[in-house]
Amino acid sequence: MKRTLEPGPHLSPLPEGEENAQRPVRVASRIVWRIVDVIIGGIFIYAGAIKVLDPVQFATDIDNYKILPWTISVGLAFYLPWLEMFCGLALILRRLYLGGLSILTALVAVFLVATIAAKVRGLDITCGCFGHASQNWNFPTHLALDLAILGALLALSVRVLPGNRLQNAV
Repeated sequence: MKRTLEPGPHLSPLPEGEENAQRPVRVASRIVWRIVDVIIGGIFIYAGAIKVLDPVQFATDIDNYKILPWTISVGLAFYLPWLEMFCGLALILRRLYLGGLSILTALVAVFLVATIAAKVRGLDITCGCFGHASQNWNFPTHLALDLAILGALLALSVRVLPGNRLQNAV
């Protein structure tokens, strides 16, 4: 017995021509989101690689925040850059995507809180997140960059949330 799907409330086809009209928008949207994935992933791969090259300097940078003991700062300096790079790769390769996205969002949020707390306490900190290039940046520049990265990560998170109608439309 052959069964066919009949139009009804559960299955309503798009009007003639409308399906093809939406296709370029969907393709362009996917490309834009893919570019955001690659840019954010690349930022974290670069930042992690810079820190891997000089873990002692990164441990000193972490210790400058005066939040954690030196031994924990050293441990973070050796493992955190690798985590950043693997999470960046997860965004680019789309493997373990939600895990990488969640971890990076949490890391940036914690870093923002720590940076603001250090500034409130009067500590003058160069974060060293991007090596020597970022050491001459002032606090508002660091804050703006971190907020932009956090915004992009949150936008990517909202896009892939289960049950998000926008995800299915794009």
